[in-house]
Amino acid sequence: MGSFGTVVKFFQEGGLFMWPIAIVFVLGLAIAIERWFYITRQASMSRSLWDDIVPHLQSGNFKAAVDLTQNSTSFIGSILNYGLARIRTARSRDDIEKAMEESLMEAMPKLERRTHYLASFANIATLLGLLGTIVGLIQAFQAVGAANPAEKADMLSGSISVAMNTTAFGLIVAIPLLLIHSVIQSKTTQVVDSLEMASVKFLNAVTERQAAAAQQAKG
Repeated sequence: MGSFGTVVKFFQEGGLFMWPIAIVFVLGLAIAIERWFYITRQASMSRSLWDDIVPHLQSGNFKAAVDLTQNSTSFIGSILNYGLARIRTARSRDDIEKAMEESLMEAMPKLERRTHYLASFANIATLLGLLGTIVGLIQAFQAVGAANPAEKADMLSGSISVAMNTTAFGLIVAIPLLLIHSVIQSKTTQVVDSLEMASVKFLNAVTERQAAAAQQAKG
């Protein structure tokens, strides 16, 4: 029997609870793939936009920076757009910083959306596996109770082996989901950190340009 046949047999012997565990795995995998591509895309867009904006910030050409941020769908574009919109009316650096923090707070839930489901699905898969094993053991002992005494040992060992399949499958599903959850959460944290770093660099660039302009005006 090949590996595929072994997997099919393992699944069939596990009983009814193998199906909800499989559904949990499919849902978790779908969320993981969607989140991975979404976060990767946002990170790439933000990095590209930042590289384009830096020269304009250094030269003080805020109008060109505004044009770039307004046409961008990235989170960093939205955050910097908030900051650029407040440059003229802001009384201090804190006013610009608060506007950018507001935009960052709007972006974070979008980055973290649905990621927590992966940890929940991992726990659900484990619990379903245990529940399937318990139900299987109950059924096994009930069947053994009415069996021939000479066959009880063989029947019990075989039934327990089959019942344990759900626990094994639950763990097979739960462990990768927990690992994927950690990886995606780490990637999300990196993106948020990069947005915060870009915000600080933007504020520093704006403050330096304003200080230089004030110095020239005095001169």
